Amino acid sequence: MNITIVGTGYVGLVTGTTLAELGNSVYCVDIDEKKVTDMKNGIVPIYEPNLEEMFLRNIQAERLFFTTDLKKALDKSEVIYLALPTPPGEDGSADLSYVLKVANDIGEMMTDYKVIVNKSTVPVGTADKVSEVIASKTKIEFDVVSNPEFLREGFAVEDSMNPARVVVGSSSEKAKDIMAQIYQPFTNTGIPIIFMDEKSSELTKYASNSFLAVKITFMNEIANYCEKVGADVDKVRLGMGSDDRIGHRFLFPGIGYGGSCFPKDVKALIRSGKDEDFNFQILEATENVNISQKVILVSEIEKHFGGNLEGKTIAVWGLAFKANTDDIREASSLDNIDLLLKKGAKIVAYDTVAEKNVQKILGDKIQYSKTMYEALENADALFIATEWPEFKNPNFKLMGEKMKNKVIFDGRNMYPLETPEQNGFYYKSIGRKTIG
Repeated sequence: MNITIVGTGYVGLVTGTTLAELGNSVYCVDIDEKKVTDMKNGIVPIYEPNLEEMFLRNIQAERLFFTTDLKKALDKSEVIYLALPTPPGEDGSADLSYVLKVANDIGEMMTDYKVIVNKSTVPVGTADKVSEVIASKTKIEFDVVSNPEFLREGFAVEDSMNPARVVVGSSSEKAKDIMAQIYQPFTNTGIPIIFMDEKSSELTKYASNSFLAVKITFMNEIANYCEKVGADVDKVRLGMGSDDRIGHRFLFPGIGYGGSCFPKDVKALIRSGKDEDFNFQILEATENVNISQKVILVSEIEKHFGGNLEGKTIAVWGLAFKANTDDIREASSLDNIDLLLKKGAKIVAYDTVAEKNVQKILGDKIQYSKTMYEALENADALFIATEWPEFKNPNFKLMGEKMKNKVIFDGRNMYPLETPEQNGFYYKSIGRKTIG
């Protein structure tokens, strides 16, 4: 099948590459001419494990194409995926201007039946709005479908090729049949397609991400309480996760959630609720707790150094909001760096994957290291902000030799308590006893 993807951000590029891998001819459209030229030349604009190999394979197989010409791609395709940004406005609501602008363009350009698929994360009722915009520009038959994505950054290729389920919201039997055909390679292997109405599909995405944000935040609250009463959150987590009604996933405490999805989607669902005179009290609490959780270790750092961080050198391991991505949107590292800088500390950071994105924001306000150990040279303390695999089993002897003080503040609970203890480190993590 011929498919057009409008928008080559994280969701659009992964979706387009996956659909090409499934045998479709996919035309990816973006207004950024340089980005399109780079992709034509095999340059992947985002960091995502295993994406480049699949990307290059499908370009070579002539199943994956890139263009700035929406009309040209539209004319070749029966199905149009909208994978456009829906950034939060000042009130938290999702900005639909990009989606509705492209819907308007499609309405003006289309010459035959199309299925328009909302892949972007959008509020309940967006499919109706897209339909209204297109219908105002054309009399040609079309259908608008909701098909939310459930990709985890860092595991997007795995999730796209082996999804737990495919959710499709449509009231059109014709559109359902076409979507079933696209996803037949999945259903052939037992992966279910769950058909529902458009509004339920749109809400499914927000509800899923918001629930996971609540789960993370609840565990962070439990971790903070563990420190008050002398319990160990790792043991509590294992005990809770063994209950199959709860499960082990998303029970790892730390310095809050970030990224492009959870913060934005929680805000948008809260805002959507207010628009209907409904208060998502649990989500409002989740958002407030997460804001404070992200920087919960800064006060501990300050306390350790007698209330004065002026001139102290803090090494920061990790800048991305999570491992295996270069995404720094809503990253806890940035909140901590900002606060530490305000308190007079000097920051030396290490994250070769996310470094360029941080440099665009912070420039030379902080220093950047080429290796994780280089960042530790004469450091007063190490702050771990991202759970990159290379941090899991470091050379503690070398760390101690490099650092001015053997002090670690671990926002991701990377180490069993006995490891820093045996190596003579002061070690402060989340929800566990402090070593040293």
